Amino acid sequence: MPGVRAEDLLRELAPQVLGALVRRYGGFDLCEDAVQEALLAAATQWPMEGMPANPKGWLITTASRRRIELWRNESARKRREETVAALEVSDQEVSDVDDTLTLLFLCCHPSLTQVSQVALTLRAVGGLSTAEIARAFLVPETTIGQRISRAKQKIKDSGFRLPPPEERSERLAAVLHVLYLVFNEGYTASSGASLHRADLTAEAIRLTRQLHTSLPDEGEVAGLLALMLLTDARTPARADAHGALIPLAEQDRAHWDATAIAEGTALITHALAHTPVGPYQVQAAIAAVHDEATHAQDTDWPQILTLYDLLDAIAPSPVVSLNRAVAVAMVHGPRAGLAELSTLDDQPRVDAVRAHLFELAGDPDAARQHYRVAARRTLSVPERDYLEARAAQLGG
Repeated sequence: MPGVRAEDLLRELAPQVLGALVRRYGGFDLCEDAVQEALLAAATQWPMEGMPANPKGWLITTASRRRIELWRNESARKRREETVAALEVSDQEVSDVDDTLTLLFLCCHPSLTQVSQVALTLRAVGGLSTAEIARAFLVPETTIGQRISRAKQKIKDSGFRLPPPEERSERLAAVLHVLYLVFNEGYTASSGASLHRADLTAEAIRLTRQLHTSLPDEGEVAGLLALMLLTDARTPARADAHGALIPLAEQDRAHWDATAIAEGTALITHALAHTPVGPYQVQAAIAAVHDEATHAQDTDWPQILTLYDLLDAIAPSPVVSLNRAVAVAMVHGPRAGLAELSTLDDQPRVDAVRAHLFELAGDPDAARQHYRVAARRTLSVPERDYLEARAAQLGG
């Protein structure tokens, strides 16, 4: 495959190969170990020997052999003839099937906790190593390894198949939520020295794009992909040369990714016109309104407030209420926004938003106080630096 990097191809093929093995042999844990070894073999051999004509078939054959070796070690009592028969797998038989969708549903099995769903999805479908996942979420590698191991044990007898129709909607919602969480953690890292983690946002977009290819008529899948594209398009303008955070209103929009904005806008426009409206579609529509404004002052805040009213009606949450309060402030004035905030429970971003609205309302003392409180509460170094700088700029 000329022009395709082996590393990118291996990451793309990893879930397909794992899905093929689990579908044929069962035993998620054993198959996942075998696929990891096949990927390692490919990363070692292909640069020296050249990429095979059928990379996916090569990986499936190699992983199948390794899986059988592992199985033989654990099941020596099985007859040799059964092992040999199992080894005779046709490349064509399994290499033309993409099991990524089934694998996504399996990794988001309802018996797993949300944390385990995220970790297992990144490992099995995203192709990230345990160490990479641990670094992304700033936890010890052993912790992630234990979560993944426990998750694989829980689903080992679940069977490799799509959930029945009566469960599919709920399971799809879990898949979308996991991908949404992965993207959000990548776009605005909850802790650490980096403002964002491009590896996580890229992986979330890649997996959601694959899901959209498999389920092109699912409006919420298209909505989530559109939301990711429209949001990630702003990444080039979110930080200065030193990595310092630049808020949305102050970003140089000429640096936004116009291609991603065009794709995201087309996706959400089609989804809203042809499918029932869902929360991800409404969020994507809000992102599109922001991205359509050439300058911050051109933003259609009344339309955004209307969309937040709709989102609050169909999927209320503390985050929606907080963002809606900002829209209220931009339409009806900062004091109206502060009144909305007074009705909300305490949450990490409330102090930062309250500080911003007090600043807009001409109350620098109150703004400075809340900027400092917000700075103490965040675990993100770039956010803390930004909030402390805002407080300092207000004097006192």
